[in-house]
Amino acid sequence: MLKRLFVFSLLTILILSGCSSTNESSAQEDDVTHWKMTHISDESHLWHRTAVEFAELVEEKTDGKVMIEIFPNSQLGSEVDNINSIRYGATDITITGETLEVWTPSAVMLAVPYAFENEEHMRDVIEGEIGRKIEQDIERDAGLKPLFYMERAPRNLTSNYPISTPEDLRGFSMRVPNVPLFLDSWSSAGAQPQVISLNEVFTGLQQSVIDGQENPNDLIESNGFYEVQNYLNTTEHVRSWIYVVVGAEQMEALPEDQQQAVEEAAAEAEQYAQELVEEENEAVLQRLLDNGMEINEDVDQDAFREAMLPALEEYFDEEQLEMYFDILDAADSNGGAEE
Repeated sequence: MLKRLFVFSLLTILILSGCSSTNESSAQEDDVTHWKMTHISDESHLWHRTAVEFAELVEEKTDGKVMIEIFPNSQLGSEVDNINSIRYGATDITITGETLEVWTPSAVMLAVPYAFENEEHMRDVIEGEIGRKIEQDIERDAGLKPLFYMERAPRNLTSNYPISTPEDLRGFSMRVPNVPLFLDSWSSAGAQPQVISLNEVFTGLQQSVIDGQENPNDLIESNGFYEVQNYLNTTEHVRSWIYVVVGAEQMEALPEDQQQAVEEAAAEAEQYAQELVEEENEAVLQRLLDNGMEINEDVDQDAFREAMLPALEEYFDEEQLEMYFDILDAADSNGGAEE
């Protein structure tokens, strides 16, 4: 009898011990926050490489308490879909830019023709008072907290003869993306822009349906436009940036020490992205040269800015126009630093 009682007691202790161990394991698992991050670029793009770096930094700095799973290449939808999914709580982080204008008007400044004279001017604005206001507007209106920004390569115009001034655009038919401000700006400058899907542009250039197109250098290369365009004209008409944003509610749900760790990871990821984009821009330009494109640096950017201004004044509301001029004034106050 005593032997049976001893065996029963031993089994009870083992069972309770096992339950305790399982409960402790579950409690530890419950302490881990799992975030889903979505974006529209593929795995080779610098945005994705930066996202991977950021996720690793967050895991390291939170001791594994915040884990980020990344869904690239529009796996979970378009940029607008990704933003909405954060707002509905289905996902947590995404990469987005001027599309945020749907929610907050000041986000249009993330991609405005000739808002910035050079990279230094843009960085000063992003990291200064105007940039902070844009970030605050995004958080207030869209419920998204910008964690860090990444620069985009400037957009340039390609053609089969040099284009240096707006006068050279007379009779020039060109492709633009489906962005009303871009369409209006190039019309104002004297071109004949039309909206064409990116995957149809190469054939359009090859068959002379259009005379040229505008894009960042990396897209000019990846789409093979150097095969059907002779000149890369350094119009640099749009300098822009995008944000890595997290849902404000998701961020606030973290303990303070984890929020601080995420912000530290964001600062390091921002620096990583900056170094990556500088390296990539130089490499892409060299490859375009190696593939036979001629670089036309004799572009009167001030003349293009002046020619496009009427379109901006027509498109912007009063607050947006005031912010645009504040951005231009920021270049003057910094002495218009040379790159």
